[in-house]
Formats: sequence, C-alpha cells, structure tokens
Amino acid sequence: MTKKDAMDPARLRLALVQLSSGSDPVENLAVVSEKIAEAAERGAQLVVFPEATMACYGSNLSELAEPLDGPFASGVRAAAAASEVIAVVGIFTPAPIDRVRNTLLITGPHVEASYDKIHLFDAFGARESDTVVAGGSLVTIDALGTRIGFATCYDLRFADQFIELGRRDARLVVVPASWGAGPGKDEQWNVLTRARAMDAQAYLAACDQAWTPPRGSDPLGIGLSRVTDPYGHLVAELDSRPGLLIVDIDLARVADARKRVPILD
Repeated sequence: MTKKDAMDPARLRLALVQLSSGSDPVENLAVVSEKIAEAAERGAQLVVFPEATMACYGSNLSELAEPLDGPFASGVRAAAAASEVIAVVGIFTPAPIDRVRNTLLITGPHVEASYDKIHLFDAFGARESDTVVAGGSLVTIDALGTRIGFATCYDLRFADQFIELGRRDARLVVVPASWGAGPGKDEQWNVLTRARAMDAQAYLAACDQAWTPPRGSDPLGIGLSRVTDPYGHLVAELDSRPGLLIVDIDLARVADARKRVPILD
C-alpha cells in the first residue's frame, strides 16, 4: 500500500492469518503475537484470525475458557496495541454450568468489542450446543473509516444475519471459522461465502483454520481463507496450508453495489 493509499479512506488493507491452533493457549498466543507483528509490518490495518484460535475444538474448552480480561485476551490486546492494528481473534469465554461462549475478541487502538457466535454448529454429527451457549446480539464497530460487522463460521448458513448487517451499513463483514472437513464442505464454503457477501452487499473476509485431519465430529479446518467483494466475486484466497493473506479492498465498491442493486432498501 502506498502512502497515498494509506490516506485514502475508501481503501483498507486486511490480513487473514490461516493457522492450525492447538490445545495450549500459551503456545497459540505466541503465534498470534508473531503474526500480528508480521501483518503490521506489511501494512495491514485489520488482522483476522480463525475461530477457536485460543484453543482448537476437541480441547477441554470449559477448563481453558478465559474472561475477556484473562491472560490470552490481554496478550492479544497488548500485541494489537504494540503494532497499532485491530485484531479479531476467536477465543472461548466462560458461561454458566461448565459451558463456554464462542467469542470473537475485537481489539486495537480505540477499539474494544466482542461478538458471541449466534448459530451453533449442531450439524454433520456435531453438537456445539452441548458445550457452548449461543449469543443473541449482532455486533458492528465503526473503525478505520468504515463500519465492520462480525459473524462466526456456522453463521454463514443464515442469510438473514448478513442481510441485517448490511442494513446496519456494515461495509465489511469479518467471519472467523473452524470449518470442518467433509464431503462437499469446500464447495459449501465457496458458495456460502460468496452468497453472504451478496446478501450484505459488503466485502466478506472469511478466515478459516488451516486444513487439519478430521477427529471425530470436532470441526477443525479446511483452509481456503478468502476475501469476497459485494458482488460475490472472489478477490483473493489461500490454499489449505497455513499462510498469511494480505488484501487491499476498495470500500467505494460497496456503495456502487448498493446503488446498482438496491436490495437492502
């Protein structure tokens, strides 16, 4: 990004960090801190990590869950502040009766928010609701000269959430995921990410865990982290391996899409 681009309020540089998190939050935090610094060095303003970055599915989540002022979240907060970026990281926070909330921590200079996953993954033999309490509120923030909305993984199957985020004028929707492998799951990821971008008429940044061999019904990852534009066109995508995707988006394209196809009105 040139200096001129950095001053252009219509342009935003994103980083999607595709990784395979383990069951140790301390080790995962070290990777997160390293990748935040690396993305910032490459000019990223917003750095997105997958769902379950703090600890992968299959871990003892009720024992590992931490509050939003716990060691993991505090470490992410410090790393984002040091690099002067906004970071979005999937964590697990405590909930009653030995359950957890599937939470996105959103933190950076002048930004502090969180989103609890609304639609739980009770599908393909998995029962996320057995251990996770669903959220009930949509979340947007005003930052980096625009409005950004949030969703998590299985939320992608619910178009109304993305339509409403678009109606609330979210021009970018960030979707961390731990999209489990299985027959047809990569095709579904492709279709749903493109469709939800068109529903919100916004850019959609979907950051998945890297491909991990399936373990029972625990959703892990297939990779294929991607950015899609408001018309559903694929802007850029990673393959299945761990990687860092840097993408510049032109937010003026959102206004163009909403003018040409005024479905949100």
